[in-house]
Amino acid sequence: MNKPILFIILGAALWGTIGWFVKQLYAFGFTPMEVVTLRVWSSAIILIIYMFMRSPSNLKLKHYSDMKYFIGTGVCSIIFFNYCMFTAIELSTIPIATALLYTGPAFVMIISFFLFKEPFTQIKVIALFMTLLGTCFVVGLSPGNLNNLDFVSILFGLGSGLGYALYSIFSKFSLKKYSSLQVTSFTFIVAAVALLPFFPYQEKISLLFNGATLFYAVGLGLFPTALAYILYTNGLQYTEASKASILSTVEPVVATLIGIFIFLEPFTYLQMLGMGCIIGAVFIVQLYGRRKLSYQQ
Repeated sequence: MNKPILFIILGAALWGTIGWFVKQLYAFGFTPMEVVTLRVWSSAIILIIYMFMRSPSNLKLKHYSDMKYFIGTGVCSIIFFNYCMFTAIELSTIPIATALLYTGPAFVMIISFFLFKEPFTQIKVIALFMTLLGTCFVVGLSPGNLNNLDFVSILFGLGSGLGYALYSIFSKFSLKKYSSLQVTSFTFIVAAVALLPFFPYQEKISLLFNGATLFYAVGLGLFPTALAYILYTNGLQYTEASKASILSTVEPVVATLIGIFIFLEPFTYLQMLGMGCIIGAVFIVQLYGRRKLSYQQ
């Protein structure tokens, strides 16, 4: 397996660990959007410190006009998809909201076709279908409960999928001028500034002086956020956006395994079939990439 694809899969796998950190922070009384703020701010601080130690000059924009790319990745993607995701969860259920979030690859494939002229190949369509079907199985969405959906929750769920997809799209533009580490850093710095007015400092700031709370907040910013996005964005630099979005759907598989073995959540044969579909789609994309490379050589 080549490095870019491995980086994308590892980054997505780290995203799958977010539930463990989030559940711990919920236990301390934080709301979903407050956890999003903690995630963005802790990752931004970690990335700024790392960039300052490694190469301070890389913390400067080459042109102020480039800020539009990071407003795209930071606000239109990171903040927007989290807001839509949490609203969809509130209006429906976590499994339904998660399944709708993973309409992201479909949005990436369509947008990439028009913006980057990435072709619609038969392999991509098959892998995408397997991914969407597998994700539905993993999160427990089946035809029998579709009647329970309401129109507003579907709109917010699809909005989360669109916001999730926009990170890959905006990153493609910014990676022409900036490294993957710079893209990730500027994304979370912009998102952190945008979220600054929305955190209830007087009510919740005292919780952050608790050692356990600080541990989970920093861990949330480091593993499933800063490190995950660095890996994913680095892999995206050498991979088609549509292919990367399909590979990244190993995230719900990891999240499901954490739920089973850590939180002792039930696991069904339908979920097992869904995991097989997602892993199968990853293998199809990888094998197709190798075959295409061998033909070119």
